[in-house]
Amino acid sequence: MNLNNLPENPYLLLTPGPLSTTKGVKAAMLKDWCTWDDDYNNLVQDVRNGLLQLANLNNAEYTTVLMQGSGTFSVESVIGTCVPKTGKILILSNGAYGNRMVKIAKTLDIDVHVLNFSELSTPDLKRIEFILKADSDISHIAMVHCETTTGMLNPIREVGVLAKRFNKTYIVDAMSSFGGIPISVDKWGIDFLISSANKCIQGVPGFGFVIAKTEKLKQCNNQARSHSLDLYDQWETMENLNGKWRFTSPTHVVRAFKQAMDELSVEGGIKVRYERYKNNQRTLVKGMRKLGFNPLLEDKIQSPIITTFQSPESDTYSFGRFYQRLKNKGFVIYPGKVTNFQCFRIGNIGEIHESDINNLLNAIEISIFW
Repeated sequence: MNLNNLPENPYLLLTPGPLSTTKGVKAAMLKDWCTWDDDYNNLVQDVRNGLLQLANLNNAEYTTVLMQGSGTFSVESVIGTCVPKTGKILILSNGAYGNRMVKIAKTLDIDVHVLNFSELSTPDLKRIEFILKADSDISHIAMVHCETTTGMLNPIREVGVLAKRFNKTYIVDAMSSFGGIPISVDKWGIDFLISSANKCIQGVPGFGFVIAKTEKLKQCNNQARSHSLDLYDQWETMENLNGKWRFTSPTHVVRAFKQAMDELSVEGGIKVRYERYKNNQRTLVKGMRKLGFNPLLEDKIQSPIITTFQSPESDTYSFGRFYQRLKNKGFVIYPGKVTNFQCFRIGNIGEIHESDINNLLNAIEISIFW
């Protein structure tokens, strides 16, 4: 297939996902697949094994489960399956996605201890340690790695040390970081890591995945609070039936994801992609500061995934108009999500390179109208 014949996208998605993908990923979706056929199921197994290789894990101690739906479906499948009726989960939240885990736990009637932190600060390890000492009923700890409410990178390594010290099962929402930031799942004590097809591996939306410590996952049999989102049953089916999903799977999305994984390997792996994302982010912030836009977070807690900028203090500024002008010039950015600040967000993951960031900065400079 001549990829040059594929139509160009009218704009780049400078968002935390879905994101701009390569023509190779798009082209991978042009073939139909049968969910019962060995060709497809072998493809699923390749994806599952490939995820373990990306995470530098062995299949003797770790396994993977793919789950239909958005990344939130996978988060709910983990929380709803892994916490037993007698368990209690400590959720550390400093943004919308930590709050979403709290909402999931409460909706499922799971005993939950919520430890809230400011949207502009990382979780306080001393407060976490105090809670773990005071509340022995806590069996699980859950937190977000890259909180894309602001773009903050949370200290999952340090919290992992506490989780293991107090013998707690550790759940990490690495939705917007896995594949784009090096993560040592085993050394950091992560028992369940959750991510999605349409983030840093640069696939398209349609499923999420869970990298799990096999011993921990085996303990989850008959614990799920949902039939469709039963993580254990999904894993057992994939294990016993060579990659078969329990219910209809997003076949085209899985094939596109495999292509995206192959392209990540060609690029040089996670470390090389991480450097590209970091360079994108540094170039973006440097240019935005020259244009008078200040990042909301301090540099030391800022991720390379997405950056929040404070809105201009001008009566004539309108995000809607600013957004539309940039879209007309080929760039889509994200509205702000921080509670008490007027702001907007710009992501630099996906098929985005330094030249794209420089073109964006030029477009922003000529789009300033206040």
